[in-house]
Amino acid sequence: MPMKKTAANLQSSVSQHPLTLATWNINSVRARLELMDGFLREHSPDILCLQETKVRDDEFPHELFAQHGYEYRLIRGQPGYNGVAIFGRLPLELAEAKSLAGRDDKRHIAARLPDGTVIHNFYVPAGGDIPDAAKNDKFAHKLDVLAEMTAWSKTLKGQGQRHVMVGDLNIAPLESDVWSHKQLLGVVSHTPVETEGLLALQAAHGWIDAVRQFTPAPAKLYSWWSYRSPDWEKADKGRRLDHVWVSPDLAPRLKAASVAKALRGREKASDHAPILVTLDLA
Repeated sequence: MPMKKTAANLQSSVSQHPLTLATWNINSVRARLELMDGFLREHSPDILCLQETKVRDDEFPHELFAQHGYEYRLIRGQPGYNGVAIFGRLPLELAEAKSLAGRDDKRHIAARLPDGTVIHNFYVPAGGDIPDAAKNDKFAHKLDVLAEMTAWSKTLKGQGQRHVMVGDLNIAPLESDVWSHKQLLGVVSHTPVETEGLLALQAAHGWIDAVRQFTPAPAKLYSWWSYRSPDWEKADKGRRLDHVWVSPDLAPRLKAASVAKALRGREKASDHAPILVTLDLA
């Protein structure tokens, strides 16, 4: 018989082995079950965070994730758009589920691991096509969400708790996070008001950009390629919209980070590629 899991040996299992976390805007989980199955077979992360699940909680396709050993699942969805979820092979406790900027549109969920580390999964609004808050309510809402997240980040300092923030933040903050800084300065996701806002959010807690620890700027790095590109891989006109940030005290514990770009080229692909980060939480 398997040994009964206790709080002590669960915490020990977290601390003794590096933990791999993946984040992925799946762009409709039910439409991409075969894609997800392939990803989990190839990469098998310990923790998986999804955005844009686009499904009601009572219609979520739990079976595939159970088959891959994700016994612990936290979901927060709605029909047709948005939706976030966190899956774990180790116990996850619901830590928080924020409603951002006055709307309950399922853009955040947080999980606490057995060692106390909290993983926050965010889906920031895309913001529409017009980068003008006075003319575009979607863009105004995006900036409001950023401001609220920044205020929240400031409250984390001095708590003595380890945090990881992941998700589709829908902003490429650095010049090397886009295929052409000059051509995208006026395009939503890379406008100065957005990039400055995201960098202010990062500074509010001293968040460490996990992926850039292993691929420092000015190296180009993307996680999203538009469906509108007829040959996305050859053109490589990407943007880095997906992020993994860690609290400052977790920076020395980062062991690896990568973008699983090959998933963007699979049949029925999401326009986002998964991000994988490995941490030693000992």
